[in-house]
Amino acid sequence: MKEEVSEIKTELEKKLEQVAGPDSLNSLKVEYLGKKGRITSLLKALRELPPSERPEAGKLVNELKVWAQRRFEEYFEILRKNLQKERFRRERVDITLPGRAPDLGAFHPVATVMNEIISVFTRMGFEVAEGPDIEDDYHNFQALNIPPEHPARDMQDTFYLDRENYLLRTHTSPVQIRVMEKQKPPIHIIAPGKVYRRDADLTHTPMFHQVEGLLVDTDVTFADLKGTLTLFAREIFGPDTKVRFRPSFFPFTEPSVEMDIQCVICGGKGCRVCQFSGWLEILGAGMVDPEVFKYVGIDPEKFQGFAFGMGVERIAMLKYRIDDIRLLFENNLRFLSQFK
Repeated sequence: MKEEVSEIKTELEKKLEQVAGPDSLNSLKVEYLGKKGRITSLLKALRELPPSERPEAGKLVNELKVWAQRRFEEYFEILRKNLQKERFRRERVDITLPGRAPDLGAFHPVATVMNEIISVFTRMGFEVAEGPDIEDDYHNFQALNIPPEHPARDMQDTFYLDRENYLLRTHTSPVQIRVMEKQKPPIHIIAPGKVYRRDADLTHTPMFHQVEGLLVDTDVTFADLKGTLTLFAREIFGPDTKVRFRPSFFPFTEPSVEMDIQCVICGGKGCRVCQFSGWLEILGAGMVDPEVFKYVGIDPEKFQGFAFGMGVERIAMLKYRIDDIRLLFENNLRFLSQFK
C-alpha cells in the first residue's frame, strides 16, 4: 500500500505540472478523486485488507486524499491568477491616451426648424398658443367657415374618432378659434403642433407638424401680412431669399394667397425639385374672412386680421435639401447625426 500511495503521489504531481487549463485540471481531479477515481478506489479497497493492516493503510490513503485535494486547490488558484493576469493584459488601458468623447445627441431637424420658426415669430411679438390634438367638428371645421357638406371638406382626409363629432385635428387653425373665443383683440399668436391627415407618400405622412399664425387688430392690411411673411422667409432661408405671392382659396380667409420662395436648390434657374418653375411653395395665408369673426363674436367692421399656416416638415426638407419626408420619421441615426 505504501508503494502504491507513493506511486500515485509521484504520478499526480507530474500530471499537475502539465495541466494547461481549468478543464484539464477538472478532468484530472475526477480521474483521482471522483467516484471511480484512483484514490477513491484505494479507500474502497481497504475493506479487503486484514483487520490488523487497515488502520495504517487507512491513515496513508486519507493523508494522500487530503494532500491531493490541497494540491488541486493550489493549482486552481494558480490557474485563476494566471487567467486574471491574461485578462488584465488584454484589457489594459493606456491612461496616457486621450479620452473618448461621449456620443452626444442633437435636436431632430423637425424640432430644430420648429424652434427656429417659433423664435422668428416671437421676436416679432407673437405669443405661442396650444390646443388639443383631439378636436370637435365645430372648432376644426364649422367655426372656420367650413359647414357640413361644404366642398372644401373634400380637401381634408380626416381621421374621425366617432361618426358625428370628434376627430384628430387636420390643422392647428382650431387653436386660433379657441383663442378668439376667450380673448378679445388685439391678438398676436402662433399655434405650433401636430396635425393628422390620411396621407402617406414621399412628401406626406399621416402625422406631421404645422405652425399657424393669427394677428387680429384694428387697421390690419394685406401689406402687413406680406411684410410679416417676407421677413419670416428671409430669417429662415437667408436675407437674399426672393418671395412671391399667388392668389389661392381657403374657406377661412379672403383674399387668400400662397407664398413661394425662389428654389433653394437651383437658385431660380429651374430643376426637378421645383418642377423647372424656379419657385417652391412654403405656406398658405390670407386675410381672416369676416364670417369667421362672427363665429367668435368679434366685430368684423371694427377689427381685421390675417392668418397663415405652414408645414414644418416641408420647411425642414427645403432648408436641409431632404428629398424624402419619411427620412424624418425613420429614426435612422446615420441620417440624424448629420444635424448635430
